Amino acid sequence: MDCFELSSESPYELLLKVAFLIPISHYFLGFLFLLAVFLYNFIEMYFIQELFTGFRGKPVSLTFNSCCDLYQEVVSKCKTLNGRFSSTPWLCSPHLQTAFLQFFGRAPACSYRRQIFQLSDGGTIALDWLRNIDVKKPSIERFDGVQSDDKSPIMLVIPGLTSDSDSAYIKHLAFKMAKRGWNVVVSNHRGLGGVSVTSDCFYNAGWTEDARRVIDHLHTQYPQAPLFTVGLSIGANVLVKYLGEEGVNTAIVGAAAICSPWDLLICDRYINRRLVQRVYDRALAIGLKGYAKLHQTVMSRLADWEGIVKARSVRDFDHSSTRVLADLETVDTYYRKASCTSYIGNVMVPLLCVSALDDPVCTREAIPWDECRANKNIVLATTHHGGHLGYFEGMTAKSLWWVRAVDEFLCALNSSSLIHSKKVTTVHSPLETSIDPQYVNIREDGLVTAFSNDPSGEVGSLQNEQPVEDDKAGDRIRGVSGAMQLETNATTQFDPRSESTRLGDAGSRGPAKMLVTPEPDFDAVIVPVKRCLNQLSRRSKISMWVLAYIAIITTWPILGSASPMFFKKKLRNIFSLKR
Repeated sequence: MDCFELSSESPYELLLKVAFLIPISHYFLGFLFLLAVFLYNFIEMYFIQELFTGFRGKPVSLTFNSCCDLYQEVVSKCKTLNGRFSSTPWLCSPHLQTAFLQFFGRAPACSYRRQIFQLSDGGTIALDWLRNIDVKKPSIERFDGVQSDDKSPIMLVIPGLTSDSDSAYIKHLAFKMAKRGWNVVVSNHRGLGGVSVTSDCFYNAGWTEDARRVIDHLHTQYPQAPLFTVGLSIGANVLVKYLGEEGVNTAIVGAAAICSPWDLLICDRYINRRLVQRVYDRALAIGLKGYAKLHQTVMSRLADWEGIVKARSVRDFDHSSTRVLADLETVDTYYRKASCTSYIGNVMVPLLCVSALDDPVCTREAIPWDECRANKNIVLATTHHGGHLGYFEGMTAKSLWWVRAVDEFLCALNSSSLIHSKKVTTVHSPLETSIDPQYVNIREDGLVTAFSNDPSGEVGSLQNEQPVEDDKAGDRIRGVSGAMQLETNATTQFDPRSESTRLGDAGSRGPAKMLVTPEPDFDAVIVPVKRCLNQLSRRSKISMWVLAYIAIITTWPILGSASPMFFKKKLRNIFSLKR
């Protein structure tokens, strides 16, 4: 009994004494361990998982139609798309991949040659060219452009939000393709690339008219060169939306959409869901505010400038700027109309789409799996990791995986029979218009361009710049008291894509496309009906065969009761004839 001597001290006092006996360095190490665990989960690292697999990465998942010729003739030959993606070991996180691209990038040196492209509404776009000769032997001579009879493939690049030709990921892609022997041209958005806004029109996520004019210009100037297009981030949304609006009526023979947001409304909800996503939201808002301040003279006159200055998120900026310019009631309306998801079914050219499932900006929830699978012209490649436009690979992180994928895809497509096959022109049903404001300047898909009767004019030519006029500036449609008058005597019909043909406002609404009236075609009736049935089948998630089965089961009692009367009458007539 003497061995068990009870202490009169409180147990909490004993614990406190024991805690003081532990060295402070041990507490510090424990704090560092807990902090490391927290950060590992907060930035969604997957280093341990990759370590157990030997940093082999995970295979690329391909989604396509079972009758897809694009996969059989092109994608099946691309080792990158049929292989695995393995991240740089010290960048095993979507946030590290995205941040490293933004702050470091390791972009190659690109000596661009600039052209100034002037639009018919007074707007100005900087076209930055990178040719094969510029990569092999950079020179300071004046840029004389690409020869009109040059048959080398041309790749048009549409940058992301607030990005231009100087962005690291743009340089990675441009340098790779120019070294391959292609002519690369980057179409900077209005007000970016060091060019001022010279009209009352600004770009946004659904504005496709600038891309349409640039593509038409390139096809007119270089008719013998195959024209490809690559859209990145917001530029991918613009590209897919443009391809859906044009259908077969486009000069593009192949395209690639990288890290597209697909559905802007879903991405808006996602980017405000968690703390780490709100960091991106805040960073994007800062970039948009910087863009607005560059053009404060024009922006403050057209939008809510006080709201722009106070904006702390992309949604706040769109509420004070884009929504006001488009004369829309809500930001959600703009997001719905600017999203490219509803246009995927009408894409008629070979299209490769690349998305990362861990993209911290463009969520996987917005990826249109079923729509891409239903279209025979689309192959969707998804990777488990990669971040937003990051995809750094190798120990030194000097290359981007998606750049290699696009390189292989476009080169294989250029040598395939798909782009050389004759396009069959089909009359498509009119797509839903993008935005239909009453007092804005509309260019076909109609997004955010304020109406102005006095567009500003000229921009001085910079060094190594070549001014170019809009090739289709003469094709205009004017509305006078609601009546449309054409400036040609030819028998024509309005392109259903042109929003300006459906507005009754007086005054010129800018250039609009016209199509020669086609001869009566049976496909003109069949194609819209087939598209409606396909959309009904995809959206209801029920096979058309199941619907037919249900229809037969529900109508069988009526048919069963009516069939004896029908056959009885037939038999009576047969017997009467025999007599």
